[in-house]
Amino acid sequence: MSRRAALLIFCLVLASIIIQVSLLPVFVLPSFKPDLLLVIMVYLALHGSFETGMPMAWLLGMLNDVCSGLYLGLNAVSFLISYLIIKSVSHRLYADSAILFVLTVVGVTLVGFTLNLLLVVMFTASPGIVYSMLSDIFPRLLVNAFIASVVSAFPGFDSQVEVS
Repeated sequence: MSRRAALLIFCLVLASIIIQVSLLPVFVLPSFKPDLLLVIMVYLALHGSFETGMPMAWLLGMLNDVCSGLYLGLNAVSFLISYLIIKSVSHRLYADSAILFVLTVVGVTLVGFTLNLLLVVMFTASPGIVYSMLSDIFPRLLVNAFIASVVSAFPGFDSQVEVS
């Protein structure tokens, strides 16, 4: 990865964390808060290399866990599994497609929700957490799809992150 690409990704992740943790909770209801780090992870899975993307997926999931207050490692595992699934099929797809990007973000939102729900049900005894997670899934799908469509409209969306 070139220094310019690494600096761009670092600034993008830092800005996403600041927006997601400090600005959005003040102005947006919790069920309508987008998962910006998930959108970055999907972009890296479709456009980046395996060597830099896999540790970044784990790191983005850990950052999401630290900032969200959930169990540490819950989103990291779901981000890593989602990254590996996307990367295993991305070479067969036209990864520069905006529609594919939006559909992948929706799919990863569903897969992440399912994995998180499964892990929370397996490892916790609180009965109310399942209902609160189920009530958030539809608005979160819509908001993440909207953010992915906005990101795909940016100029340079189809450019590669890596420099060979």
